[in-house]
Amino acid sequence: MKDQRILVTGSAGFIGSNIANTLASENDVIGIDDCFLGDQGNLSDAVDFKKMCVLEDDLPTDVDTVFHLAALSSYAMHEDDTCKGVRVNIEGFVNVVEQARTAGCTNIVYASTSSIYGNQTEPSPEGMSVEANTGYEASKLARERYAQYFSNHYDMTLSGLRFFSVYEGYGGSEGHKGEFANVVSQFADDIAKNESPVLYGDGTQTRDFTHVNDVVRAAVLAAEHELDGVYNVGTGSSYTFNEVVKLINNEFNTDIKPNYVENPVPESVYVTDTCADHSKLTEATGWEPVVNFKDGIRRVCKAYSNSK
Repeated sequence: MKDQRILVTGSAGFIGSNIANTLASENDVIGIDDCFLGDQGNLSDAVDFKKMCVLEDDLPTDVDTVFHLAALSSYAMHEDDTCKGVRVNIEGFVNVVEQARTAGCTNIVYASTSSIYGNQTEPSPEGMSVEANTGYEASKLARERYAQYFSNHYDMTLSGLRFFSVYEGYGGSEGHKGEFANVVSQFADDIAKNESPVLYGDGTQTRDFTHVNDVVRAAVLAAEHELDGVYNVGTGSSYTFNEVVKLINNEFNTDIKPNYVENPVPESVYVTDTCADHSKLTEATGWEPVVNFKDGIRRVCKAYSNSK
């Protein structure tokens, strides 16, 4: 993408700031965020930042493309205030897309989630059945259904990206998320401080960990190809939490044991295993994950040695 006018919602957040900063070098990028979760410090000066909520009127949607990342982005946040989750994740999505449509923008890329696949040890294709066991998952499924509506009725292209366990580390734009950051970042931070990382259960649950750089490329390619529908963004490989701790210990040359605790999240809603089938996105755009997990762990841990 080059010489375009672009809006990124949730631009002060983790994935949003990475997309905004990447595109700002060759495009006119406007970023909005109410900073409830995000941190404006994540953004480069090249991004035209406006402190706004996605529920407001008169959003700066007179653009070529919208990247919609704004959301309450966890199960816990929705349990704390279900109605707020609905307003931000669903009403906010509809508000942004409707204002974009009215302003003449027809190309939208938005964040969905891989959690709707439930527990899957084999790669999950987009066509398999999905479920909403939490308010968070329900809100993302609602986005996908409203995207279908806008696509069918208004000749818009809306690509929903089902992200799989996106990470970067506290040395990047993920630092502000704290306890809501990916477990890779939390475990690395604990071990760097010679503290035991807390693992739910026995640590054998698995995730398809996807580096944010690969996610940014996927989002940009989705916009460039004006994709419509839903697409998985994940590597197709999974690692247990125990393996994550071992890899981090190897990088730090430590041997810190995890602290195993009872899972506080109900078993009926806890996603134990995830794994992406990214062939649909690959066929549509040529996208492939570039950052293998061991290299990703190395990047996360390197930030600590650089700060010393």
